[in-house]
Amino acid sequence: MRPARRLTLTDDVYETIRAQVMDHVVAPGARINIDALARSLQVSPTPVREALARLEADGLIRKRPLAGYTASPLLTRDEFEELVEMRLILETAAARLAATRHRPAGTAALDELRAAATLPGPVPDAHGYASIAAFTAQDARFHNLLAQRSGNGMLHDAIVRLRPHLHLFRLHFPPTHYRTSGAEHHRIVDAVAAGDPDRAEAAVRDHLLAARERHLPYFRQG
Repeated sequence: MRPARRLTLTDDVYETIRAQVMDHVVAPGARINIDALARSLQVSPTPVREALARLEADGLIRKRPLAGYTASPLLTRDEFEELVEMRLILETAAARLAATRHRPAGTAALDELRAAATLPGPVPDAHGYASIAAFTAQDARFHNLLAQRSGNGMLHDAIVRLRPHLHLFRLHFPPTHYRTSGAEHHRIVDAVAAGDPDRAEAAVRDHLLAARERHLPYFRQG
């Protein structure tokens, strides 16, 4: 086992580099120099490499033979639409299963899902990704918990691997929508709690399509 201090350092480096990628301090498509990054963070190259491996799994950076690491390019309009289509297929199915398999006695897991449905607002006096990091994490947590409630491990894994929140919020930051998104989340939870698969599926579809509309202005302006 690695010492706890080493794990904490790697986590810190990971969070720092992720914020730089999300804020475009490391520009989309830019090459990442491990040694230069280690010097700027005042750490050895080892935690940087470990952090980059995690960011590659997140889809935020890419590693190519003989070329090293580069920041992933931003989603194109076509890729964005494909991501929405995938989420509509996977997450509506997860919601149906969650509602179908819900039992009133299983309130602990439902309480956890309901707690995750409420999204925190932007952090005062913070800028860029730092202002919505908690919002992004909570949003992802809600969708991951909903997928988990489906009871289908493969479906849950497929939804988690999409990492949609990191890719979407890297495009632009819509923190003013946190109340709207939270209300949509609670409608999903209510449908699951009622054991109504049709209503749960419709609530997720409405939420994802509304989220699509909230992100479209980026492409109109880009």
